[in-house]
Amino acid sequence: MTTEHQELQAILAADVRDGAGTRTAKLKWVIVVDQALGPGLVANATACLGAAVAAVLPGMVGAEVTDASRQPHPGLPWSGCSILAADAAKVREIRAKAMTKDGLFVADMSKHAQASRDYTEYRAAVEGSEEDALSYYAVSLVGPRNKIGKLVGGLPLLR
Repeated sequence: MTTEHQELQAILAADVRDGAGTRTAKLKWVIVVDQALGPGLVANATACLGAAVAAVLPGMVGAEVTDASRQPHPGLPWSGCSILAADAAKVREIRAKAMTKDGLFVADMSKHAQASRDYTEYRAAVEGSEEDALSYYAVSLVGPRNKIGKLVGGLPLLR
């Protein structure tokens, strides 16, 4: 885990508060998706990026909940996660800007990720490509609310 991820984990540990609304959380989580994608590609991109966030920042996921019938329900992100729409150029721009900011977690879903049939193929495709040759379908950002807001301010929710 990188130092930046450790810093985000520390903020997470201090920020999880029962009964606090998502708008009062110090951290914000968004996924910006290329609005030209079809619903299947959007669903795949957001699910995969959610898994990436949960793997690196497990504190984003709340505790398991048990209903009145004693059936368990796995924890969900306590901070919420807004899915925002942008065109492909804006997704790329947001990712590029986010990569220059300290204190942010950035995960991306490239065209290679969705076209590959196995992880070895995906790794080879990305490792063999220059960054400016990659096409990004979506980018997931977690970080301080003000930094995320500056990067994605004005983007609409994906509809």
